[in-house]
Amino acid sequence: MINLIWAMDENWLVGNNDKLPWHFPKDLTYFKNVTKDKIVLMGDLTYESMKGYYKTKPFPFKKIYVANLIDKVYEDAILVKDVNHFLKNNNEEIFVIGGPTIYNLALPYADRLYITFVLGRFEGNRYFKKFDLNDYQLVNYSNTDSLIFATYERRKH
Repeated sequence: MINLIWAMDENWLVGNNDKLPWHFPKDLTYFKNVTKDKIVLMGDLTYESMKGYYKTKPFPFKKIYVANLIDKVYEDAILVKDVNHFLKNNNEEIFVIGGPTIYNLALPYADRLYITFVLGRFEGNRYFKKFDLNDYQLVNYSNTDSLIFATYERRKH
């Protein structure tokens, strides 16, 4: 099963120079609760950005895959050079956690989407590519303060 998890504002903004453009502790807690001890896939820029947040602490994930077209050795992660091949041929439950390029590559394979809708418009330069949410069915929903937490599952055709 392929899961994507991300937060975006009303303009589908997801980042600002590889950082979050907002700080909502409830969203960070939600992200940690959903992805803790899970297998994750992220791009190299997201990996480096998260390393900046975690500093010397280990990531809270069961296994980490990092997508990068360049041969690179990661001390705590496994290199993935072909995201499409990886997602087509992997039987693990994967959580895709960023960034926009990796989300775009993974979306056609996604079984479930965990989207935090951040109410408002923020400054940034990294956007989620718009797509039709009608391909998915809303299965869970909650809101708090300026956030809407929504879970969608792909509709069966």
